[in-house]
Amino acid sequence: MGRVLVGTSGWVYGPWRGPFYPEGLRRADELGFLAERMGSVELNGSFYSLQRPERYRRWAEQTPEDFVFSVKGSRYITHMKRLRDVETALANFLASGVLGLGAKLGPLLWQLPPSTRFEPERLVEFFSLLPRSTGRAAELAARHDERLEGRALTEADADRPMRHALEVRHSSFADPEAVELLREHDIALVVADAAGNWPHLEDVTSDFVYLRFHGAEELYASGYGEDDLTRWARLIDAWRRGDSPATDHTVADPAPKAETRDVYAYFDNDIKAHAPHDAITLAGLL
Repeated sequence: MGRVLVGTSGWVYGPWRGPFYPEGLRRADELGFLAERMGSVELNGSFYSLQRPERYRRWAEQTPEDFVFSVKGSRYITHMKRLRDVETALANFLASGVLGLGAKLGPLLWQLPPSTRFEPERLVEFFSLLPRSTGRAAELAARHDERLEGRALTEADADRPMRHALEVRHSSFADPEAVELLREHDIALVVADAAGNWPHLEDVTSDFVYLRFHGAEELYASGYGEDDLTRWARLIDAWRRGDSPATDHTVADPAPKAETRDVYAYFDNDIKAHAPHDAITLAGLL
């Protein structure tokens, strides 16, 4: 079966102190504490600003050997530039230290704003820029501009495959054409459970599946009951076995049967500290 990695979207949250992090735990030790209890985390600080190579290296050092980081792409690319003319912005993002995660680098997540409609030409142009290996990412990173001078990482420790996932938030993506376009370009369509606020699509479009749990009933705030998580565990188990079952949330023909698929699942319902507990529960069910 494929590998399943369950974690949270970020780990630095004040409300988690007490319900999850022990009182008195140093903030610098929070990532290590979390990494002892789950196998992956989604880095979301990278969405808001360019990080630095030493931060990525430090995060890698604080986690077990088999730990995996998914990295959220810059909002400057997705929300401000809206995927247009982003060659330099992409180079800057890649040069900011992403490659410092080494073998612990998982998929890159690209989250679109709710106002971005399905426009095939715009997506194809963006997809053509995305590196599919860390070696290619290093080449692109070397094209950074002066803002990264003296603080860029433009070398990879090894040449490994790179994966990309796209989270959509406009209803126009609930279209078989959109699903087929992502399949053609080997981009995972994010399965986003967001209390009905954005499209919930479960079509498989790559050799891996990427899930984001934003809240069962209230965005970012509500937790998931055991019945909910058991249902999700069954679906995840089908995906990792290589199946792509048709559900009430698929809009295109099922993807062909695969030998296996990896699955990445992250809980973003962080307001009341549900995320880490739900992640641990789901991992246990699996």
